[in-house]
Amino acid sequence: MKQSRILTAIFLFSFSALSYEIILTRIFSISLWYHFAFMVISIAMLGIGASGTVLSLYPKIKDPSKIGTYGLFLGAGVSLSYIVFNQIPFDPVRLQWDRIQLFYICLYYIALSIPFFFFGLSIATAFSFISEKSGLLYGADLLGAGTGSIAALFLMSIISLEKAVFFVSAIALTGTFIVGSWKAKIISLFLIMTAVSFLIIPGFSETRMSPYKGLQVALKYPGAEHIKTYNNPFSRVDIFKSPAVKFAPGLSLKYLDALPEQIGISIDGGDTNAITYAGNRESLRFLRYLPSALIYEIGKKDDVLILEPKGGLEVLLAEYYGSKNIYKVDSNPLAIKVIRDDFRNFSRGIYSQNTFHGMGRSRFKSRGGQFDIIDIPFMGASPSGSFGIAEDYRFTVEAFKEYLGYLKNSGALSINLFMLPPPRMELRLLNTIVQSMEGVGINDVKRNIVALRSWGTICIIAKKSPFFSDEIEVIKKFSKERRFDLIYYPGVKEEETNIYVKMPSSEYYKTFENILNRETRKTFENNYLLDIRPVSDEAPFFHYYLRLENIKAIYEMMGKKWSYFIEEGYLLPVVFIQALVLSIIIILIPAFSKKRVSAPSMAAVLPYFALLGLAFMFVEISIIHKMILPLETPSYAVAAVLTSLLISSGIGSLLIHRFSILREAHILIAIALLIIIYSLLLPSVSTLILPYSMQFKIASVCTMLMPLGMLMGIPFPLGLKILGQRNPSLIPWAWAVNGCLSVLAPILTIMLAMAVGFKIVLWIGAGAYLLAFFTFPNFPSPPLRS
Repeated sequence: MKQSRILTAIFLFSFSALSYEIILTRIFSISLWYHFAFMVISIAMLGIGASGTVLSLYPKIKDPSKIGTYGLFLGAGVSLSYIVFNQIPFDPVRLQWDRIQLFYICLYYIALSIPFFFFGLSIATAFSFISEKSGLLYGADLLGAGTGSIAALFLMSIISLEKAVFFVSAIALTGTFIVGSWKAKIISLFLIMTAVSFLIIPGFSETRMSPYKGLQVALKYPGAEHIKTYNNPFSRVDIFKSPAVKFAPGLSLKYLDALPEQIGISIDGGDTNAITYAGNRESLRFLRYLPSALIYEIGKKDDVLILEPKGGLEVLLAEYYGSKNIYKVDSNPLAIKVIRDDFRNFSRGIYSQNTFHGMGRSRFKSRGGQFDIIDIPFMGASPSGSFGIAEDYRFTVEAFKEYLGYLKNSGALSINLFMLPPPRMELRLLNTIVQSMEGVGINDVKRNIVALRSWGTICIIAKKSPFFSDEIEVIKKFSKERRFDLIYYPGVKEEETNIYVKMPSSEYYKTFENILNRETRKTFENNYLLDIRPVSDEAPFFHYYLRLENIKAIYEMMGKKWSYFIEEGYLLPVVFIQALVLSIIIILIPAFSKKRVSAPSMAAVLPYFALLGLAFMFVEISIIHKMILPLETPSYAVAAVLTSLLISSGIGSLLIHRFSILREAHILIAIALLIIIYSLLLPSVSTLILPYSMQFKIASVCTMLMPLGMLMGIPFPLGLKILGQRNPSLIPWAWAVNGCLSVLAPILTIMLAMAVGFKIVLWIGAGAYLLAFFTFPNFPSPPLRS
């Protein structure tokens, strides 16, 4: 069989596998929730790792003539696994009362790992067959993966997710048509035609959504109506009408009139908000009765910046109070486009001008001191927590320092959020604001903070200058007239709080006092049941509050419901333990089989390929998360980093056949040193490119990562090449070891980053490459046969 055909097929197989993996992350985000996308990586890499173990146990199936057959099962498996997945009635909400959901999780793993298992068989077989050309193979593999990551985003921008699945299925089958037997060619041609027919059939196998997501719940109300769905590669936006859509967070109980008409808008079926009819000013009178109106009552309001306005209620509030210049920055361009284009008249053109896409950080750095008000709404149409492992660079200490820099000398930040027991989000938010204010030279922060609460929301205002006595009087009057409870203002007394919507104690007053007081703050932080310490850009997990040492107390406080821990982020350790057990089994099976891998061979081969699997993913995942800040959305960061690292790594693996210097073990030391340099330079580079256009930033990130990626693409094929010369029978097992450690590394990266930050994780990755250097020359030769 011609090597050129094998290389072409490997390119197409890798293209299909990585495209499917990326598409699955979007499917999981819509069908379940964002955080279940972590399962996709585990499923993919476990399937790939298992393929190496099977080849170790059954070496006869390493026949290169079977590569086309494996590609056939990959192509067919992509479509079939999605169809089966879509029929499995798994729902994480039901886990707390329905134990069969655990069985459904197992079915997920089995169904979705099948195509990746056959992908792994095709790659590992090719490596075993032509290990002397491992650089070319690995280059074709990575170039296909890098191209597939770009193609997946393009596909999701022009066709639905289910159609994108069938398209990438056809790509893999095309590889089979190139490299397979005549029988495989005929079958693949038939399956390609079938996949194409599915592209034409409208609505075939549409992605199933959990009935407990916000959109599905709202549509169950009498008279509810789904209007339209919009898609782009990064989000799905649904427009709907429902009696459940009544969006006026914390509305005063003194307001008794009806709300204006509102239309629901949801992101990925979960994050719901509302577009408010703005044609009648009188119907917008309710805006004066919102806690978020306080900031407009106490100071200048000409120049306003609103971060994450979503449905636009805060924009209407600024317009209602007569603000002259209103700037809007939202991280979801599709939602803004839908409201601007399709609901322009309904919303009175709230996004017609001064509207930007992104995170809001550093966008206005060149125009510091511009705003009277920065409004940060921290809520959707209904109260809900945010998943703990979701990074959020909008609410770090560094972010609030930037926001303070945008304000005029008398300007203020206004943050409004739902009250969710137990108190945690509001306390960390206050703590973060306080530390950022002290960091920019505002030492007596107690004079610059005001807070009040309604029956369900909290409003925190942080002013760049101290509050004056007349402003405090306005705040007290505003609170009394609308029956809002004061939490804190400079000079507040405990008896002035907890009056209208009474709580069992003045808990909020006491916690705010403890945080605002420098002498009691650290002790209060350390003794509080949940973690409310400020977060930084190095570990931007604002919504992660759990303390391991307080697990039992938290469990009892939450009514002994362990589902709370899943919602807050403890799904991650569970998935890690699950993946760890499966990985150990996959790695060790060959050691206990009849054709077992000997202990000396395991001791020699396992460390090198295990360390490479850990190191590559530690670096890749950490850089993806670090690039979310300059590229402003996780989707852009994933696309740019994956494309750059995979393609440049593919180029690097191709170069080892041309330059002998790249075939030396010292390349591992060079990679380790380069990673350390990158870890130190990335924050400065991120800050430098932040103000520029998205196209320039993406190009800069891709270019910057190329040198590192080229070097990182060398050690793995180089190791396989040497192993093929000394003991080719170990290649499948080495593939399994590398794949299984690549399963654990993404999960472990996030767990470590939560504890020590992404820079330290990068250093750990550098350390893993350095350790790989010391194991590099230890591959054994096969035992002599008598």
